[in-house]
Amino acid sequence: MKTIKTIILSVILILISNSYSFASEKLFEEAKKKFEKKDYEKSKFLFQRNIVFNPKDAKSYLYLAKIFKNEDNQEEEEKNLDTTLLLDPENEEAIYMLINIQLDRSNFEKANDLMDRFSNICKTLCSKKTEISKSLQDFEANNEK
Repeated sequence: MKTIKTIILSVILILISNSYSFASEKLFEEAKKKFEKKDYEKSKFLFQRNIVFNPKDAKSYLYLAKIFKNEDNQEEEEKNLDTTLLLDPENEEAIYMLINIQLDRSNFEKANDLMDRFSNICKTLCSKKTEISKSLQDFEANNEK
């Protein structure tokens, strides 16, 4: 009798976890579509809802960072990028976006540290290395004057 109860409880728990996973995946895809259509308010709401179901979804935090970048809310952008990197330390897009924030703030020491990290992990955005290096060299040249 105990074994049957345990099996039934296990099946119920599996079904519940699968439905949460499906709901989270569906929310993410819907939010991404809204983002691509530049409907940032609705996509922001959906990404935030997705995080409620799946708080370790680095992609949702990355998209929220992109939305906040579009809204010129650098503080929230940075918070979401930090969370993205906490969950996915090798997310090169998040590192690239953080480098740009640090360059905007003229925090070139932090930008250099992030650039080193970016250089070690880049796979798809490697072409951006020269752009960042040029920005850092331009700053160093201006500081020498």
